[in-house]
Amino acid sequence: MIIIDIEKKIRTYEGYRLLQINTAIKLNSINCITGSSGAGKTTLLKIIAGLTTPEKGKIVVNDGVWLDTGSRINLSPQKRRAGFVFQEYALFPNMTVRQHLHYACADDDWINELLHFAKLETLEQHKPEYLSGGQQQRLAIIRALAIKPKLMLMDEPFSALDMDIRQAMIPELKQLLQKFDITSLIVTHNPQELEGIADNTIHIQ
Repeated sequence: MIIIDIEKKIRTYEGYRLLQINTAIKLNSINCITGSSGAGKTTLLKIIAGLTTPEKGKIVVNDGVWLDTGSRINLSPQKRRAGFVFQEYALFPNMTVRQHLHYACADDDWINELLHFAKLETLEQHKPEYLSGGQQQRLAIIRALAIKPKLMLMDEPFSALDMDIRQAMIPELKQLLQKFDITSLIVTHNPQELEGIADNTIHIQ
């Protein structure tokens, strides 16, 4: 079980507001996170990953405490080892597709499986500038999967993919997540795209 109980003041175009989340998430589940623009969806993912710290809160993952502001516990992102797919991809401009994966993983068989999953086998020596937006997004997804994380945090991971690629990747992604017992939180502005694979929906007011 993953327990999230946090409070974070966030800045929006209307001023400051308080993001309050108190929820429990089952392990090995796929969770859709929705809400209006500025509700705090991306901020929630960054708090879980350890990239942002809330004013108050606690995060417990499988009985391990990642964050407890009352006890001054705050594990680094490296110790949390959550896979993160950023909305803006955050790719390294001087690395090829394969180098991105080798940076996270030394298992060539697993890397080849990921390249096949993302349909990037023929582009493994290309750098991001020579990839389309959809190809860059697929690379960001498999780079996050390369470390075989137990928790995947994905911020609009399918927004740049065309319909055919999206319809092919989403069921295959579910299979990979289940194969490696990965719990996932997926932010999306279009919850319908996750119908049939999401076990739970978290709506941020």
